[in-house]
Amino acid sequence: MAIDYGKVRTGLAVTDPVRIIATALTTVETPTLLQYLKEYCAREEVDTFVVGVAKHMDGSPSESMQLIEPFVERLKAAFPDKEVARIDERFTSKMAFQAMIDSGMKKKDRRDKGTIDKIAATIMLQDYMRMSE
Repeated sequence: MAIDYGKVRTGLAVTDPVRIIATALTTVETPTLLQYLKEYCAREEVDTFVVGVAKHMDGSPSESMQLIEPFVERLKAAFPDKEVARIDERFTSKMAFQAMIDSGMKKKDRRDKGTIDKIAATIMLQDYMRMSE
């Protein structure tokens, strides 16, 4: 499961059991994220969480990392039996927005930031799966 962590909302994506296809799952209000993950993991098998590393163009950590790092620690504490992998998330939001344009999504629908978040999580998961081959 990939997690595109944000201050207000968080995009989630999952893969099939044989790890061939990454699919956008949902967008969750960030304050309820850990509870959502607990409920999801109780009914679905998840062995790895992939969490983005937010960086500036020069490779230095972005301001978002001040929120992401404490979340990763809470995630590890809540799910000690699961791997937490990290992946560079630079450009994923831009790629998600471009994917929406390329798919013919209407301008009105592209304004939904939650859609961008879950597509960004899908892109992160695809990248992780490609690197893990």
